[in-house]
Amino acid sequence: MSTYDLMIVGPATRDKNTDYTGREELIVGGAVTYCTPAAMAAGARVFAAVKAAPTDRDVLESFHMDAADMALLPSSVTTLMSNVYFTADRERRRCGCQAQSDPVTLEEIPDVPCKLYHLAGLLYGDFPNSLIEGLHARGMVSADAQGFLRHNEGGELRFHDWADKMKYLPYMDVFKTDAAEAEILTGLTDREAAAKQLYAWGAKEVMVSHNSEIMVYDGHGTYTCPIKARNLSGRTGRGDTTFGSYLAMRLTGADVPAALEYATACVSLKMETPGPFRGTRADVEKYIEEFYK
Repeated sequence: MSTYDLMIVGPATRDKNTDYTGREELIVGGAVTYCTPAAMAAGARVFAAVKAAPTDRDVLESFHMDAADMALLPSSVTTLMSNVYFTADRERRRCGCQAQSDPVTLEEIPDVPCKLYHLAGLLYGDFPNSLIEGLHARGMVSADAQGFLRHNEGGELRFHDWADKMKYLPYMDVFKTDAAEAEILTGLTDREAAAKQLYAWGAKEVMVSHNSEIMVYDGHGTYTCPIKARNLSGRTGRGDTTFGSYLAMRLTGADVPAALEYATACVSLKMETPGPFRGTRADVEKYIEEFYK
């Protein structure tokens, strides 16, 4: 059996989104849903391990990938989320959670060869510490901070510092936060300083996303690339698209600057259209030539 570049693990969701005009839409969401197609488009061989209730198996159809490259990790419920956007650019929103899926356990992770396991979480409790430890023993691990900071408290979503960060940041080969999450974790408002602090605490490569640019610090240098989206109609899934494409590029041989440029161009292009990224690597490369060269 050939080796996958990365396995993206996390809950798919049923989302009800309400835009600033009051228009509602029901979609399949979740970090795994946005990470996976972006990573595949970049050329990585991807396995998707999706947490959802077996009665919601249809969520797998939104991934548009071969059944052999996917697994449904059964849960008693599928995560149900709601997003109310207050502005046209979707930068201001109120999120809620009506149901949260069961934690992902190490025992249910498919036994397929894989270079890196990405924990594409949504809420604290999606990934127990035992899962982090077990995957770290198998290969490289990456994670999005959201899955350790965002807590479901009676349907309301609130952010709290990650109590176990000092122990588990050293397990992270690549770690992503947004600017607000970086401040919660480090107490620092300067994004570069926060990235360096997370690196000092053990994460080997740190990405910090912002609505103006994406930043990566790897212990050797700080790299930034501006977001150049011409509209923000597809803002939902921004961070997951960025990270999925970045991980794919890194795992297929790109250095940090090249991977960062590709990922930032990919998310800029994705944000111009709602839903997961459905373009190709050639589309992203054309976008780079037009807007980044």
